[in-house]
Amino acid sequence: MSTSPNPLDLGAPIGAHSSSNPTHNNNEDLNVAPQPLDPTHPVLQHTRTAPTTFPIDPLAHEQLTSEKSPMTNDESRSGSESPTPTLPVAGAGGLHGQPQPGTKAFEGIQGDQKDYQAGTIGEKGSQDVGLLAREELGLNEKHGYDHENGHGHGLHRISSRKSHKEEERDGLTKIERTSTGTQVKHHTHSASGADTVQGVGMVPISRQYSTPPAVSPFGGVAPTGSDAEMGLRALRSREEEDERDQEREEKGPDPWAVKFEPGEKINPKNWGVLYRWGLTGIAGLLVLNSTFASSSPSGIVQDMEEYFGFSQEVAVLTISLFVAGYCIGPILWGPLSESYGRRPIFILSFIIYTGMQVGCALSKNTASILIFRLLGGIFASAPLTNSGAMIADIWDTDHRGQAMSLFALAPFAGPSVGPIVAGAIQVTGTNWRWVYWILTIFAGVCLAVIVVFVPETYAPKILVHKAKRLRKDTQEERWYAPLEKADNRWKSRLYDILAKPFVILALEPMLLAVTMYMSFVYGVVYLLFEAYPFVFVINHGFNNLQNGLCFLGFFTGGVICVVLFMTVIEPRYQRHAAKVAPLPPRPEKRLELCVISGWSLVISMFWFGWTSYSSIHWISPVIAGGLIGIGTLGMFVSLFNYIIDVYLWSAASALAGATIVRSLFGAAFPLFATQMYEKLGTQWASSLLGFLALLLAPIPIVLMIFGPKLRARSKFSPNKTVH
Repeated sequence: MSTSPNPLDLGAPIGAHSSSNPTHNNNEDLNVAPQPLDPTHPVLQHTRTAPTTFPIDPLAHEQLTSEKSPMTNDESRSGSESPTPTLPVAGAGGLHGQPQPGTKAFEGIQGDQKDYQAGTIGEKGSQDVGLLAREELGLNEKHGYDHENGHGHGLHRISSRKSHKEEERDGLTKIERTSTGTQVKHHTHSASGADTVQGVGMVPISRQYSTPPAVSPFGGVAPTGSDAEMGLRALRSREEEDERDQEREEKGPDPWAVKFEPGEKINPKNWGVLYRWGLTGIAGLLVLNSTFASSSPSGIVQDMEEYFGFSQEVAVLTISLFVAGYCIGPILWGPLSESYGRRPIFILSFIIYTGMQVGCALSKNTASILIFRLLGGIFASAPLTNSGAMIADIWDTDHRGQAMSLFALAPFAGPSVGPIVAGAIQVTGTNWRWVYWILTIFAGVCLAVIVVFVPETYAPKILVHKAKRLRKDTQEERWYAPLEKADNRWKSRLYDILAKPFVILALEPMLLAVTMYMSFVYGVVYLLFEAYPFVFVINHGFNNLQNGLCFLGFFTGGVICVVLFMTVIEPRYQRHAAKVAPLPPRPEKRLELCVISGWSLVISMFWFGWTSYSSIHWISPVIAGGLIGIGTLGMFVSLFNYIIDVYLWSAASALAGATIVRSLFGAAFPLFATQMYEKLGTQWASSLLGFLALLLAPIPIVLMIFGPKLRARSKFSPNKTVH
């Protein structure tokens, strides 16, 4: 009994082994004599190009053939009609169901059907199909690099299809693709064993699907590249990236998955430049609020001791417990914002944070003030984590570095402002509770700014709103945003969030060394709140307001460091990146500023200590404090960028572990600062810190020398290239 030919059976291309196998793999040998075509094969409506491995969407082809192809006799006798599925884009022969350039479907003339999800190939109608194919599949224009042999970078990985492995098992054949996108297999060796000459324009088949996530200084994560365009959550490991890429190869693109169209206004990276800089300023303001609250009690310690009747050590806990709350940020607020968006977490955390400041202002006993300070620090860590992530949401890679460098100043500006405000309240005789009322007002203003001016910037969450709108407008329930169907897999996510940061920290010696260095520097920053009164109040007779104003030297040093980074260090790094392209820049190049900052910190600590005598003018330790600001901020920015460049996909976990340890040091250092300065004096206590800084100063130099070898041995760094 004969059956009518299936219109989906396109048949094998000329040169295949068999014309009866419609699923012929083009990776097989192409040098075979052409087989006669099947006379029963239906005539194609479009001219077929050279054989490629780009899949043709059968449903889209079925729809077009049902609309334009004449019915066969069997079909007319049976009265059957070809099914016409409702697809968002119709047209045969395109990439993954996309219409061919030059067809009516490509031009948007599709009858009464409206294209609600256009623009998946952008405005590229004038380009050839081969170029569209390469862009659609993410094929690189430049030569790829073999990771197993140590030639390449973690961003580019060789496609690992099973058929390719089988073809190249003997080591004598190689699958490559021409400049037009046609896949070709050739022999790598001649019969005599000599290397064969490759054809002009041949490039290895390589793909780049996902790009490493953007990570903020306090651990906030944002997707970048194609992940952001498609509304996917940021990856936290290279294994997760490989799993996602494999799923894409097996299933292909889903036409019902909502993503950003080229130039779409709801994409945060397409917002106006001035508006995005305004949001960057708001992000810095939120972080300034948080860090300002951390140091404010330093100027009213005596008043709180008198009211509550506790010791100075307990009074210092009002600072330490707040900073200890920063340990929760990378664990709690970052992952929550990746599931529910930035804006809801901002609003929720600031509402509770504002309430904690009211609690501090109304506290009647020691327990209440300490508990409210700890809870305030936990909720104040939300802007520390998510403000940097918001900046990563709105800026592309070309401008993100500038925005992040300015943003990095905020965590160091806040601690400098806190003692000034608190000192003014103490000197003027105002009740100490007004410090917390000012913090309440500041937090309330920031909450109002968030509600009025800060939209949702998290791309996956924005696409959730777009999917809801499409479902409502089209009455088609198949539209969805990837975040709506995200496989949470809480077991693996909890491991990545809670356990992996400490696993990486324990197994990576270079990360452990960098973390200890950053933690020491961060501890020194909060130790200064106890050291400055010994130098300026006791030795020079300043009041608390004048003592607070001395922190302006520290803040000025931070500003100088940011200017140095943006005008000298970063342009130097960009020149290096351009020089070594297409190879990736060396992460060790990021450590140049760290070397300068490390020795600045050593010099400044000895300078600060040995010019603290009352017989020496007070401006000298103030200038030394400015050099401390250069050392601490430069160290912070340099090592932060170094961790990201080294660990790429695992940078979020690496920075989360570093942030937790760093916050613990910031909470612990003020607890012993008073006793240390009382026992050793301002000169030797500062010298002890200088000796510790001297002991740690060689770390960036050692990493610049041995860093490539350490990266090659790392289990978490994809940078296997030894430069």
